Amino acid sequence: QVQLEESGGGPVQSGGSLRLSCVVSGFAVSTSAMSWYRQAPGKERELVASITAGGSTNYADSVKDRFTISRVNVKNTVYLQMNSLKPEDTAVYYCKAPYYGMNYWGKGTLVTVSS
Repeated sequence: QVQLEESGGGPVQSGGSLRLSCVVSGFAVSTSAMSWYRQAPGKERELVASITAGGSTNYADSVKDRFTISRVNVKNTVYLQMNSLKPEDTAVYYCKAPYYGMNYWGKGTLVTVSS
């Protein structure tokens, strides 16, 4: 059974940092592309960062040079290091993984950045 569980969100002041974690069960993160998405109140869900099975990364323009996606295979966990946070980064952050033609999502973790 595939499950994704995010953690690490919370309140933070502008300019601060947080590290989000996505613990995966049911398949190995090293074999799949993994992504972080976010959804702000009243807005559509958007792609924040992704990492391929080969380790290539991609970022939304709005988070480039501030966020870093990574994974630790032995922990089967994907991370999102977020630095220099801004109020506009406030959102629920979700982890997503494709597996055998289906997209699996976690329940999300809320990040609230205050000015």
